[in-house]
Amino acid sequence: MSMSAPFALRRNNEIIANDSSWDLYSSGFRNEFMISNEQPSPYQSWAQMQSRQPVQEDTLKSGQLQIERKTIAFILKENPRGRFLRITEDSGGRRNAIIIPSTGLAEFQKLLEEMIKASNELPEKNQPET
Repeated sequence: MSMSAPFALRRNNEIIANDSSWDLYSSGFRNEFMISNEQPSPYQSWAQMQSRQPVQEDTLKSGQLQIERKTIAFILKENPRGRFLRITEDSGGRRNAIIIPSTGLAEFQKLLEEMIKASNELPEKNQPET
């Protein structure tokens, strides 16, 4: 026989509901109560985070590649905080993006060139031998 832990709702550390009043709690009064083991979030609520004003972004240049089943877009943008490159990968309806501040583009280019060089020089391990 399994037993569940006792249930209690608290407001300002005062028990205001127990197991027998669960129906009241679950019928929409949850926002006014807190389960005894719940803690308020130290972070802003999602609604507060979304209430930011949108930042004006100007597109300076854009380009797009189709590689196998992936579409990769490069968009150079500028906003009041500075310039940045947004690289977006769209593959099968899923979208991922990274943003590189313009101050890091030279380092990004250097590392990318190193990766291209290594890819061209190193033999592929999974290639069938002919």
